[in-house]
Amino acid sequence: MKLHRETPTAQNTFTGYGPGYVMVNDKRIEKSVVVLPERIISDWQAGRFEELTAEHFAALASLGSEILLLGTGDRLRFPRAEILRPLTEAGIGVEVMDVPAACRTYNILMAEERKIAAALLLG
Repeated sequence: MKLHRETPTAQNTFTGYGPGYVMVNDKRIEKSVVVLPERIISDWQAGRFEELTAEHFAALASLGSEILLLGTGDRLRFPRAEILRPLTEAGIGVEVMDVPAACRTYNILMAEERKIAAALLLG
């Protein structure tokens, strides 16, 4: 699906997504990624949902986000509470959803100038 920006922005927005990929500012990304309004972390070591650990989320806890959207692939899957502990201890809200919903929600919250991050599992 292609998403359209209403106005140009210097911040990262999702401009499309499909099976196994997302597009950020019209650039196609096909591996797990973390997207923040001001930067993209393309070397996030999380690959598949089954491989998620607390260490993956500990690395995200210091990004300065208020909310983390976790996109769990093409379907919604909830990680165990103990692996999300680094985020909850840091006071960061976590919303779990499939990747398409995470892309749409990120764009809405980013437009509201919220401190948002989207961690997407694409592998």
